[in-house]
Amino acid sequence: MSSLHPGGLLARRYRLIDRIGAGGMSVIWRSRDELLDRVVALKVLAEELAADARFRGMVREEARAAAQLVHPHVTSVHDYGETVAPDGTVTAFVVMELLSGQELESRLTEGPLPWPEAVEICAQVAEALAAAHRLGIVHRDVTPANIMMTATGAKVLDFGIATHVGAPDEDADGETFGTPAYVAPERLDGTPAQPATDTYSLGVLLYETLTGRVPFPANTWEDLARSRPDTQPPTLSGVAGLPPAVAEVCLRCLARDPRERPTAHQVGVALRAQLAPEPPAPEPAAPPGRTFPVRLTVLAAASVAALAVAVLVFAWPRGDHPPPSADGLPGSGPPTSLFSPDAVPPDGPATAGPSAGPTPPDGPMPPGGTPTATPPTGLPPGATPGPSGPASAPTVPEAVADLDQIVTAGLAAGAIRDDAGLDLQNLLRNLRVAAARGPVDVHGPVQHLRSKITLRVDEGAITPEYATALRAGLDRLATAGSAQPA
Repeated sequence: MSSLHPGGLLARRYRLIDRIGAGGMSVIWRSRDELLDRVVALKVLAEELAADARFRGMVREEARAAAQLVHPHVTSVHDYGETVAPDGTVTAFVVMELLSGQELESRLTEGPLPWPEAVEICAQVAEALAAAHRLGIVHRDVTPANIMMTATGAKVLDFGIATHVGAPDEDADGETFGTPAYVAPERLDGTPAQPATDTYSLGVLLYETLTGRVPFPANTWEDLARSRPDTQPPTLSGVAGLPPAVAEVCLRCLARDPRERPTAHQVGVALRAQLAPEPPAPEPAAPPGRTFPVRLTVLAAASVAALAVAVLVFAWPRGDHPPPSADGLPGSGPPTSLFSPDAVPPDGPATAGPSAGPTPPDGPMPPGGTPTATPPTGLPPGATPGPSGPASAPTVPEAVADLDQIVTAGLAAGAIRDDAGLDLQNLLRNLRVAAARGPVDVHGPVQHLRSKITLRVDEGAITPEYATALRAGLDRLATAGSAQPA
């Protein structure tokens, strides 16, 4: 560590600016990535840890795993590197997103938080931990010092030195990782870190943000071991206005038996339920000439239209005839993006009025002039069924493109959460690249995507309606894969 100084260049790329933090395991430097011209945070591991090849290998693998963790409440991990000095000293470092804000630890020196603020912060932390647990990563040190309050909400730090579920949980000196007051009881018995140990730490964090103190004060492992057996379970009865459900989930997180603790996802859901907004006030009386709430009707119509387009992507027969346009009617000319805001028919924008647009293929317009958003039951005018029926099997690239459009529509409609959409788009992009190289076995990717969709629906990241559309798309992808040339 002593060889590092402001202005120094690490790994011929990272220019050190100043030290912004230090702990027993690392020093954090504000640095400039001269290759990408951006300011980053460099977590440089302590020399005694970096000297251990086993530990370096573990940190490298966990940094690689953490780099795959994309979530709005997780600090991004950009890189991992090692350098060797002429004297053989190894410097190992993790490159992370540099955040601007206040550590929760600093904020708590002013006292406990109002319960809605505490619950919001801990709900965000719970959601971040749930995302990590789905990837098999446990944090092991969830404390106020590892939570940064930013303009976009809480960010969990230090996933760059997290670990996989069940991995050995000792540092170079055989000590247990973590901060004593936040460590679950089973860790003292040498049990490897599990998601339930992060949930315990989350319970301590929630308790502290609500009361200003930890439930079991301890500065050392010995203090922790002595404090547990004879200490009565803490209560939250003194927190004014706290919903009983919040107190209940906090105490469940602190259960001595890890099997009795909720998952991080369950904690996030329970806390979010207590932050639900009050029912909206009655709509004010409409001015003369207005007979319905315009804003709510437009928003509802937009969501229904987006889902209708998603369904039509899969329901419309393929072949030589064009796909439906964004308003649910058969298009003309070459296919265009169904969700492009500036897409217009080849002849220009439609003219307003009763005569604008063609007649829907499956009947007259309903009252109000809006096309019925149901899949067409017949072929578009002029289309002739092929020898194998009215629709030909899509190619793999076509089926993947259709799925990608469904994800895009779901994101635009708010029916697919951003992190879930990014996850699905990454998987589809990988499949699209593979398909561009030649025939590809889609069985494995289809099963993986099905599992992802089911998981995301369970956690509330995808609505059931869009899950149905996505599963229909996966059925088409499976069909496309079986129709590929050998």
